[in-house]
Order: sequence, then structure tokens, then C-alpha cells
Amino acid sequence: MAQVCRSALGADPFPDTVFVFRNQRGTAIELLVYDGQGFWLCHKRWSRSRLRWWPSSVEAGQTLRAHELQVLLCGGDPTRTRVPAEWRRVGEPAA
Repeated sequence: MAQVCRSALGADPFPDTVFVFRNQRGTAIELLVYDGQGFWLCHKRWSRSRLRWWPSSVEAGQTLRAHELQVLLCGGDPTRTRVPAEWRRVGEPAA
């Protein structure tokens, strides 16, 4: 899978990045992450449902924030999450 990250996505699998893959049917998902000593490969399979969202082939790579990945791992659509901005300047009022 690390080779897929390099060749197909043109991405380096070693920095602080989690790569997420799914099977063709959308019933399973795999996460690949490097922790500094080796690779972790995590696999999750849904027994009764499928992924509701996945980027089209045109968008081969998609960046997700931590909460969006959590929604995806629960079988949800990460594009429909709403959270406050990650940070704001000191003294700036909250939106």
C-alpha cells in the first residue's frame, strides 16, 4: 500500500499522514500510517452497510480534517459536517 501512495497518488507515505483506502464495493476501509518505526494497517468492514461518501476518481486524493475522518470511519459523509473554525485571533469575537 505504501507503493500505491508513491506511484498512484504521488505522495510520500512516511510523514504524518493517514492514507485511507476502500474496497470496490464500499463495504470495507483500510488506513495506512507510518509511526516512525513501521507501518500500521488498520482494516474495518461494515457488515450491514456501505460507505455513503467517497471522492470520485477525478479527486484521487482528498484531505480530511480529524473530525471528518472520524465521521467517515463511522460510515457517514464527512462533507456534511459543520464545526467552528480551527482558530481565531486573540480578541476576535466568535462567529
